[in-house]
Amino acid sequence: MRKKIGCLHAHYTNIEYIEKAFSKFDIEWLHFVDPGLMQRVASDVKFKYSDAQKMVKEQVEWIAECKVDAILITCTNYIAFLNEEQLSLPMPIIKIDEPYFEQICQLRQPQVILFTNPATVEGTVKRLNAHAEKYEGVDFEVIIIDNTFEFIMQGLGEKYNQEIVKFLHHFNSGERPLSVAQLSMVEAAQRYEFQTGNTVLNPLHALVDSMIVQLELSSLSGL
Repeated sequence: MRKKIGCLHAHYTNIEYIEKAFSKFDIEWLHFVDPGLMQRVASDVKFKYSDAQKMVKEQVEWIAECKVDAILITCTNYIAFLNEEQLSLPMPIIKIDEPYFEQICQLRQPQVILFTNPATVEGTVKRLNAHAEKYEGVDFEVIIIDNTFEFIMQGLGEKYNQEIVKFLHHFNSGERPLSVAQLSMVEAAQRYEFQTGNTVLNPLHALVDSMIVQLELSSLSGL
């Protein structure tokens, strides 16, 4: 049975990642893109945390009114501002990073998590640590790939991917498991995996596996 899923993104480039990852499943996507919230948070000192929470609440409620079967939020900062206690919706709200957090926490060894956008680090790490409490914590090091995220914001997606791949080729994790925390980094991580055979965990792979089960997604092939 076809599922109708509403997606809330902070950048339009996330649409392609999501649709490509779920291309084998019978899904109707409704994409909502709003980069303005994070710009306000970063640049407007009068824009309070409570204002951001209110805006995210209104966005999620608007998506829910479109009669979707589920709501997927792909921006980790949007997720951080989401207060589900203020919402009463009949459909599940799926946060892109929660299956990824679960995957990280199940690796009971020190690991490295890569970012390109410094603005996403604090919120993601806070939520990861909260998720890891039931595992008595998780040992990880955060590394930001500097001077890279601006490429994707300028529409230079290929340059962005090249810089990440170049970093991965030169980075020595000391045999620690490696992952990329942002959806925008997935394509580069997969390219590096193909070139080297080295595994790099990413939030998209874990999300697909989780949503197949949670939403009982149907394959377009019928299998």
